[in-house]
Amino acid sequence: MPRVEINFDGIIGPSHNYAGLSHGNLAATRNQGAVSQPRAAALQGIAKMRANLALGLTQGVLLPHARPDHRWLDSLATDYAEAAPHLQAQALSASAMWAANAATVSPAPDTADGRCHLTVANLVTMPHRSHEWPETLAQLRLAFAHDAFRVHGPVPAPFGDEGAANHMRLAPEHDAPGVEIFVYGVSGGPFPARQHREASMAVARRHGLDPERTLFVEQSEEAIAAGAFHNDVVAVANANVLFAHELAFADKDSFYADLRHLMPRVEIVEVPAAEVSLADAISSYLFNAQLVTLPGGETGLILPTEARNTPSVWSWLQRHVAGNGPIRHLEVVDVRESMANGGGPACLRLRVVADPATIDPRFLVDSAKLDRIAAVIEAHWPAAIAQDQIGDPALIAHIAAARAALLDALGFDPANLSG
Repeated sequence: MPRVEINFDGIIGPSHNYAGLSHGNLAATRNQGAVSQPRAAALQGIAKMRANLALGLTQGVLLPHARPDHRWLDSLATDYAEAAPHLQAQALSASAMWAANAATVSPAPDTADGRCHLTVANLVTMPHRSHEWPETLAQLRLAFAHDAFRVHGPVPAPFGDEGAANHMRLAPEHDAPGVEIFVYGVSGGPFPARQHREASMAVARRHGLDPERTLFVEQSEEAIAAGAFHNDVVAVANANVLFAHELAFADKDSFYADLRHLMPRVEIVEVPAAEVSLADAISSYLFNAQLVTLPGGETGLILPTEARNTPSVWSWLQRHVAGNGPIRHLEVVDVRESMANGGGPACLRLRVVADPATIDPRFLVDSAKLDRIAAVIEAHWPAAIAQDQIGDPALIAHIAAARAALLDALGFDPANLSG
């Protein structure tokens, strides 16, 4: 079977809560202390995957991590019962659900050895995410154990790497050689720039990318300061289409010129700030959408309901489609629980171009498997978590039992996922 793009969505874990841990993520900060709904959140994620399957896309999953992370707490010489509340919250975070931060992926057509390379993201900037990578790496090594892949450990600290959320790829077809674009930050005003240029360059070297077809582009300080903590909040790419906000990049003119030189047929769809402000783009997650190639060859955009509910955004999209722009199909999905914690449709998925036959089938899903996953979620995920519950031993036992039920249903041994 030819290589295709597979979207691996993170299953939203049973510990999903609103602790407001992500400095610079405006939605997460705004909703700090709110009551979360893990069961509804996970079922919204399943519904998004069903919508992808209905569009004819190939779909996979990544699994919730063990929470709380007792090994991380042990490294801090404490345990969950005795840990300070901020450490409890950081150990309990379900943020691994945002699979766009799992790794950076370079498909086989772009690499020197003709294999698909994945480098797990170190996520060192935020304490609650810095301990994700060992378990993510264990999952990636299971899913992509075939010789068609090379899975790499993280770039060392202090060089922050946040994975595919700061990486874009353009290619005439998924299985053709492409141009890989690494977006990094230098300054974010009051907020940290999470992706370091040094980390991006290290990943490109590890993956054996052609320097002549690899671009390193600075994200604008204005975008980061406005709440675009990752590039995928203000730009996304697919096939020969780059979809970006006017204020996404520090030097867009040089970037666009370099891109047109490497890929003369590129279509750059830029949304003017005069029509959609940065604030509207970020609150609606217009660009944190899945830009995909549909089976008929047209380009589709999978958007959160917040985009439809933002007048400036929806008006621009309607004009674009009516004007015969390259984006021809709009699909709206409800991921409001993820959105309230600062992650849209694109945050929830990791794109991998590969032959599905080379992937551990436990990580691939069809409608029947999604039914099984949904049944486990319905039976075992907590309905709600209030912030004053996170120290409750009964809740912690509930979360552990829920994840164990999912792993059992999908045929995974927890010992192989611990990293």
